[in-house]
Amino acid sequence: MNWQQDEPKVIDEEMLQQAIEEQGPQGQAGDIAKKEGIQYEDVLQLRLDYRNILKIYHLWHFTTITKLQLDNNVIERIEGLENLTNLIWLDLSFNNIEVIEGLDSLVKLQDLSLFNNRISVIENLDTLQNLHILSLGNNAVAQLENVLYLRKFKNLRTLNLAGNPICDEEKYKIFVTAYLPDLVYLDYRLLDEQMRETANTEYQYAIEEMQQNELQNEQAMEAQKINNEELQLHKDAFVEFLNGPQLFDSMFADDPDAENLALLPGIEALLESFKSKMEALCVQIFDFGLTQHAQRTAEVESFFTCSREAVTDNQHKAAQIAAEFESSRRQKIAEMQQITDAELLEADISSCQEQANQLSETLMSLELQLVDQLEEIIKDFERNVSDMVGGFIEYVQGIFAQCRDLENQHHEQQLEIALATLEKVVKNELEEEIPEDVAMLLVDKDTVTNAVSASHDTHLLKIDNREDELLTRINSWMSGLLKSIHDEEVTRNRKRISEIENYISYVTDELEDMRLSEDN
Repeated sequence: MNWQQDEPKVIDEEMLQQAIEEQGPQGQAGDIAKKEGIQYEDVLQLRLDYRNILKIYHLWHFTTITKLQLDNNVIERIEGLENLTNLIWLDLSFNNIEVIEGLDSLVKLQDLSLFNNRISVIENLDTLQNLHILSLGNNAVAQLENVLYLRKFKNLRTLNLAGNPICDEEKYKIFVTAYLPDLVYLDYRLLDEQMRETANTEYQYAIEEMQQNELQNEQAMEAQKINNEELQLHKDAFVEFLNGPQLFDSMFADDPDAENLALLPGIEALLESFKSKMEALCVQIFDFGLTQHAQRTAEVESFFTCSREAVTDNQHKAAQIAAEFESSRRQKIAEMQQITDAELLEADISSCQEQANQLSETLMSLELQLVDQLEEIIKDFERNVSDMVGGFIEYVQGIFAQCRDLENQHHEQQLEIALATLEKVVKNELEEEIPEDVAMLLVDKDTVTNAVSASHDTHLLKIDNREDELLTRINSWMSGLLKSIHDEEVTRNRKRISEIENYISYVTDELEDMRLSEDN
């Protein structure tokens, strides 16, 4: 073949159109398809082999494609496939690919061929859990242990690694068979029971140890997944890290004098009491936040259910009316095509036009009813959500005010203890020995007062910031949700009006064409 002598190409519109026409319907059906045009979204299979393609490009519109051939090209990188999420079969064999990449979104992929490339590491396939067939023959995979990566693919039944350096390893087949127990075919051959028994005997203890490690890893990952889901729920409720002493700890973590002040006599007990009360208040916010989140979620779901039902019911009525009109119109058009009397034809055309105008009024009236209905539903929802958010904010502000009161009390008590300790130091009445860093604070009244006040300011700032963050986020959530609802309703309404106008325009144009034909 002389295609390799051509200049390397990038997939462009011209190449795609040519491929679609070549592989699309033939004969009369092909002529119709060519005339009307085939939408990329309608293409299910596409061959782009033997085209000297260097760069994958312009494929993002093929969102429904299930089978794609890109074999026998000069492709160096796997890219541009992100939107092809319905791909089941992908052939990238006989290219110049060095790294497996760019496949993360192809979660439905079952059959992947990377045969005859330059790949040295089996990697970056984690999301392809539906993978059933994998061909990596004639590549540069040299590490036998790299096969262990494939243990995570529980649906993998056929694997081709023939022609890789690892195949030269003495125990290659036994190793692969042992560590990939669900495999049925390896390098085009059925794995028989004798091979499986030999492999299990050879690697029994190593596999048992690996299985134990994998189980522990799976359990750790599952625990992490649960933690992440819980944290996301807490964030959605705007109360993350308020279910314990986290806010209290953060107040002192950024307080440079906290550690030294805590060493003053009597402060330890004071801190324990402060922490306990502060944590209890935070937990109140947390619990109330989760309850409110559940109520808001239920309200949102109820709103969308109600909205969808209203739209569906309205669309059903409109569709029935339009279908009856269309059936009658087609019958009338067929009858009019047989009329030879010009006056009679004109009367029928005028009658049809009047019926079309009446249909337009009826459909527009239905749409207006829906707009009014949805407006009421949206208003009720806005009122309910605003009340919920307002109630939550009022409650939260009340609890944070109590947090500030606690901090003020702690500040006053801490200052009192610090000044009393200073007085004892001055009078040399302090019985216990104090650390040098604490002694540096107990130089004079101003130094002690400034340290305690700075600590107090830091704590209040932390409380204020957490409150502001919570209020800002829940208000942003509400305003963003309501804006999106209004925007979507405007878009829906405009689209519906456009649909009605386009249909009436089509009917009018057809009647006008009949009138012109009669005149000619």
